[in-house]
Amino acid sequence: MADPKPALVLHLAAGGEPLIFPLTAAESAPVQEKLPDLLKHGGVHSVHTRDDNLVSVNFAHVAAAYVDDLSRKGKFGLSV
Repeated sequence: MADPKPALVLHLAAGGEPLIFPLTAAESAPVQEKLPDLLKHGGVHSVHTRDDNLVSVNFAHVAAAYVDDLSRKGKFGLSV
């Protein structure tokens, strides 16, 4: 089985392709816990990416956000 490669996936309210930010395993759990509150209240949150960049996201402009595993083949996103 491949190593997990978590990523923050953002679908902007304005549309277009989703934005994908690779995360470290340590960063993915705290980000995933905060997403419901950030989406509900539209706050700004900074995320450290896997390549050691700091990305600040204004969740007032985000329609949907989730943490997904990029190492899964054939499935991506909000699939049941």
